[in-house]
Amino acid sequence: MRLGAFFNPTGHHVASWRHPDAQADAGVNFAHYVELAQTAERGKFDFVFFADNVNVREARPEALSRSAQYIANFEPLTLMAGLAAVTRRIGFVSTASTSWNEPYNIARKFASLDHISGGRVAWNIVTSSVDGEARNFGRDRIEDHALRYERAREFTHVVCDLWDSWADDAFLRDKESGLFFDPAKVRPLDHRGRFYSVAGPLNVPRPPQGHPVLVQAGSSNDGRAFAAEFAEAVFGNPLTIEWAQGYYADLKQRAATFGRAPESILIMPGISTYVGRTAKEAQELYDEMQARVDPVVGIEMLSAVLGVDVSGYPIDGPLPELDRSHVGSQASFDNWTELARNEKLSIRELCLRVVGARGKSVIVGSAVQIADHMQTWFENGAADGFNIMAPYLPGQHDAFVDLVIPELQERGIFRTEYEGTTLRENLGLARPERKPRREAAHV
Repeated sequence: MRLGAFFNPTGHHVASWRHPDAQADAGVNFAHYVELAQTAERGKFDFVFFADNVNVREARPEALSRSAQYIANFEPLTLMAGLAAVTRRIGFVSTASTSWNEPYNIARKFASLDHISGGRVAWNIVTSSVDGEARNFGRDRIEDHALRYERAREFTHVVCDLWDSWADDAFLRDKESGLFFDPAKVRPLDHRGRFYSVAGPLNVPRPPQGHPVLVQAGSSNDGRAFAAEFAEAVFGNPLTIEWAQGYYADLKQRAATFGRAPESILIMPGISTYVGRTAKEAQELYDEMQARVDPVVGIEMLSAVLGVDVSGYPIDGPLPELDRSHVGSQASFDNWTELARNEKLSIRELCLRVVGARGKSVIVGSAVQIADHMQTWFENGAADGFNIMAPYLPGQHDAFVDLVIPELQERGIFRTEYEGTTLRENLGLARPERKPRREAAHV
């Protein structure tokens, strides 16, 4: 079983920052992140994951001012560089958007981080789905969904080709001969495509992992097609095992059409766990967090997850029929509207489901119950592992490491020691060979 620790600064519950044991200034507290990363490494997690966005979430002031979500946070690549220096084995995954960056910048930054960390980084590829981000980059709104993925496909090809600019043994640094690198082992890119023109080569040697691990989280048809071609780990937010099994089988089958083996793409859904020494203690923790939710914040969070403003509807009435044509994440919209219909939830009840982990699955129980849930999904074609989303930090992160990890190890389904020194080695992923020149450009 593979495990990631997905850190939202104060935790994934929308009211996490209000918990007495939460670090209220977590987003800009480096010592807080050092503690979290070192605890995750003690628990033998594969990686720490940082999501990212490049705007202050657009919401009504009365809701936004009561939320700590994506307001005062570090830029994640900078943070990862610092954390790499105080850890030895654990990997680091960061989001970077293909909509607001250039391929050369991304290739250079992640190659540099891979060298700094000794081969422990991954790029979570997103296309961005929020108009508010577009307005920070000279645009009025995001591009059409299909066009964003078409751009992302070319972008990712270019990044991978830039990582292959140099052979692994290109840099001789021979003081006697005076030859710093072998000119036969470097090549320009000369890419000319629909969206990008990139000459190359990259001015960073080939990364220790060959390519940093590629991660993706799309659930739409375009997102799945992209993941099948590129992703080596896939994050998702299935709410039921049946949905997860369908998603798992579909992605593995799609990957096969690109000549990829099933084990080359790891499916790791996000789950938020409320862990107690007993089931009763866990339920009390959950209830305590839910009681801290301001209804104004709940409505705003539901609107963000759906991609549609529901603030004008009666909070104790049913979720009405909504237009999905302009939502950013169609998969998220479909998941939550289907849940509301199937369980006949009011808007208030749906809000309380969403705020528990910002739209992801929530599991409440003892260490044995949490491990039972994870093992069932793992052994029944629903997951290769999980992205663990602690509801508040550091408390529930510590509880997972101290209570659930030993239970998983006792069952023989999670490591007791790291297998290697790079993220690829620990995830069981092959190191990519450098592509021959004839495959270097994708037009």
